[in-house]
Amino acid sequence: MKELDYIIVGCGLAGIAFSDQLRANDKSFVVFDNQSQQSSVVAAGLYNPVILKRFTEVWKAKEQLELALPFYKKLEVLLDVKLDYKLPVYRRFASVEEQNEWFTASDKPNLEDYLSTQLIKNDNPSIIAPLGFGKVLQTGRIDTSTLIKHYKVFLKGIDSYCNDTFDYSDIIIEQNCVTYKSIKAKHVVFAEGFGMINNPFFKALPLNVAKGEVITIKAPDLKIDYVLKSSVFVVPEGNDLYSVGATYNWNDKTHQITEEAKKELLDNLKQLLTCDFEVINQVAGIRPTVKDRRPLIGVHHTNKNIAILNGLGTRGVMIAPSVAKELYNYIEKEIPLNNEININRFNY
Repeated sequence: MKELDYIIVGCGLAGIAFSDQLRANDKSFVVFDNQSQQSSVVAAGLYNPVILKRFTEVWKAKEQLELALPFYKKLEVLLDVKLDYKLPVYRRFASVEEQNEWFTASDKPNLEDYLSTQLIKNDNPSIIAPLGFGKVLQTGRIDTSTLIKHYKVFLKGIDSYCNDTFDYSDIIIEQNCVTYKSIKAKHVVFAEGFGMINNPFFKALPLNVAKGEVITIKAPDLKIDYVLKSSVFVVPEGNDLYSVGATYNWNDKTHQITEEAKKELLDNLKQLLTCDFEVINQVAGIRPTVKDRRPLIGVHHTNKNIAILNGLGTRGVMIAPSVAKELYNYIEKEIPLNNEININRFNY
């Protein structure tokens, strides 16, 4: 029987963030991953402290960024890869009213560090933006695909990775530990994203799912070194490649790409760009979201050795490090969770 401190189920952003909390605190663990959940892999990976539909601050943006950016910097060193690409976000103005709303918002104390007060005129003939852009500061992109790929290699190298589907029926819960097949652990943390809907311990929690699809285009004439935000995001990936997304579908729970989503993205893109482009890829994933737009963090109400780290939604790269730290401190140090993220806010 192998004895460990933790079993983690899931190796997306949430699972990686919690794994690294354990690693930093010399806790032993193994990560189970059947690679069935694709939300972290297909995510654009943007960190952006502003909600650009309403020009309001993202929930706890300052605290999240203060933890997240050093976290990814350490992972770059650990994995010897480039993960954090500093890119401003240019919000295309669709009307004079939007311009006025932007400058009104930029005067607010909680947004003045994030919204530039300079109106940026469009000088790119490939972009339709007669009213110019507003520039969002302290933004960038985490290469989530590279992160997940290389972190799995790292976990394999320290014998902490199991490429297998976790079987809930094989869990034996005891007073101070959990036994799973040949492993005895003090705790199990489920960070399985959309897979939570099949989890007998937490499936009653109100997890919504939003399927998202993203296309990759090749546009040699576009030549932008910033994220362009209009009705879609256009994110530079290098070598004249750009990710364009993303769609929202609240009914389709498959990972299959669709022509409907592709058409939606292309229709929006053609209202934004004048240059020629070619679609070279399309991917789909299921985002785990919650109706109150807050994560699902905590321990089971009757089985205290079982915990959950889920519901990160569309801003996983920003929020994952902070909520992983909160869950670790709650389990190991009994520091109370923020009530806004604690699963006890729901009856389940």
